[in-house]
Amino acid sequence: MEKKEKSKRGLACLSPERRREIARMGGQSVPPEKRAFARDVALAAKAGSIGGAAAPAENRMFRKDKDLARRAAQASAEGRARKRNKKPE
Repeated sequence: MEKKEKSKRGLACLSPERRREIARMGGQSVPPEKRAFARDVALAAKAGSIGGAAAPAENRMFRKDKDLARRAAQASAEGRARKRNKKPE
């Protein structure tokens, strides 16, 4: 039996550029000062921890790939250092 090709519907039928545009509008709908995680780093860390714990241990990416975890931590530290050392314009 031949498999029928499914037609794309919803966001899948849009171009990648249009999908990005729509996603950007959603992100801009709430001002930064009203975003809970932007104001409360501890809350963001707790949420990330809960989300990470919800995934089965065998599916946790950093547990599988220690080099990936090391590179992510290094990139994060470098980003923080750049932000800290950025001179006002």
